[in-house]
Amino acid sequence: MSMKPYLPFFAVAVLLAGFGEARAACFEAIGCTDSQKMSLANLRTLSCDTLWTARNTIYYENGYCFRTARGQANFSNDGCTTSNQAAIRLNSYERANVQAITKVEREKACR
Repeated sequence: MSMKPYLPFFAVAVLLAGFGEARAACFEAIGCTDSQKMSLANLRTLSCDTLWTARNTIYYENGYCFRTARGQANFSNDGCTTSNQAAIRLNSYERANVQAITKVEREKACR
C-alpha cells in the first residue's frame, strides 16, 4: 500500500494549481480527501478559509468547474467536466468528508 504524503494546507492549494489532471490531496491536520474519513473534532480546529479549501479540493479533484471568482482564483478549471455539484460522483469517503466539512462550516457560521 502506498502512502500519500501529508501536506500543509497552503502547499495543497499551490500543488493543485499546477496539476493538469486532478489528484487526491492529503491535508496534514485532517487526512486524505478520498481515502480517509475526516473527524469532526479535527475539522472544528480549522478556520473557515481552510474548511472552504478542503471542501472545494474534493470537488476540484472530481472535475468541478468553479463559477465563482474565489473558486477560479484557487483552483484551475482546466479539464473540468461540470459546474453542477450534484452531478459530481463522490466516493463514500469524499461524500462523508463534504458532509462533515459542511456541518462544521455551518456550526462556525462560515460564509
